[in-house]
Amino acid sequence: MRPYEIMLIMQPNLEEEAVETILTRFTDIITNGGGEIRETDTWGNRRLAYEIKGFTEGFYVVIKFTADSPTAMELERIIKITDEVIRYLIVREVA
Repeated sequence: MRPYEIMLIMQPNLEEEAVETILTRFTDIITNGGGEIRETDTWGNRRLAYEIKGFTEGFYVVIKFTADSPTAMELERIIKITDEVIRYLIVREVA
C-alpha cells in the first residue's frame, strides 16, 4: 500500500449534497479496493488563478489515502469521466 494525496477542483455551483455524493463515490472506490482514507479536507469555494472550463471559481477538496496502484488508477479513471470535476491531481506521497 502506498500513500497518495489527491486534490479535486469541482464546479463551484454544486449543492452540498452533490459534493457529498461525489466524494462518497470516490472514497468507496478507495475502500472497496482495500485502501484506507487517512484525511479529507474541504477547502470550499476559492478563486482560480485562471479560467478552467468556463469557471473562475472552484470547490476544492483534498483527500489523503493509502491504496495499491491499481486502486489509484481506477480512481483516476472514474475522476476523468466525472463531469463535475473540472481539475484534479493525484500524487504519491514520499515517505
